[in-house]
Amino acid sequence: MGAHNRGLRGLMKGALRLVYPPQCLCCAKPVSDEGGLCPDCWAEAQYISGTCCTRCGAPLPGAGLEEDEDSLIVCDDCLHLPRPWLRGRAALVYRGTGRKLALMLKHGDRPDLAPALGDWVARAADPLIRPDMVIVPVPVHLRRLARRKYNQAALLSERVARVHHLTHLPHALLRRRDTPMQDHGTVGDRFANVAQSMQVASRAAPMIEGRTVLLVDDVMASGATLAEAAGVLRDAGSGPVSVVVLARAVKDT
Repeated sequence: MGAHNRGLRGLMKGALRLVYPPQCLCCAKPVSDEGGLCPDCWAEAQYISGTCCTRCGAPLPGAGLEEDEDSLIVCDDCLHLPRPWLRGRAALVYRGTGRKLALMLKHGDRPDLAPALGDWVARAADPLIRPDMVIVPVPVHLRRLARRKYNQAALLSERVARVHHLTHLPHALLRRRDTPMQDHGTVGDRFANVAQSMQVASRAAPMIEGRTVLLVDDVMASGATLAEAAGVLRDAGSGPVSVVVLARAVKDT
């Protein structure tokens, strides 16, 4: 019966692809495979691979620099800003296609993008994964959740947990207040804006105590939001925290 059902699902999927051929995630042009990008959008997508900052995942110049458990390759931002997490990674640079996709997921009512984008985040997280790690998304305030209908970080983190067969705790962190968007202001303003804005849910506290945590968000700019979330987790007794994001904002060069 199971094989029969799988066969039917395969036939239905094939029929749907005839009627609705795969589309580019970013611009909806026809592509050959589900979850892919057209050549133009691919050319504007800056995937982060090779040498990157150990702390935040920002791409760094240089080739052949290998990171191990005892070494740190740190960007200028991470030398000067508090990072209460251990290591970090990002799938894309936040410009071009990376920026468009992040905004579509967050503000464009496109939760359907989450499985494909979550797979990219899961691949970026490969070096961070540890046995018995728990996966926690950065939370949104209930008012914002009511408007948006979903937490984009939770959609990504659910996929990361599924790919790596780890425990997903989508409600481990709560927003205590609805902070303004972090789009403007100085780095100091951004850290002040999110200060004391989160807490660990009381029923989740026993599930994070002593556990390594992978914190997931859609975009990292200054890192203020992730720093607040990671600090709250550590204060609640978690083990080491690492972070992974879909897109990392970097300075223009």
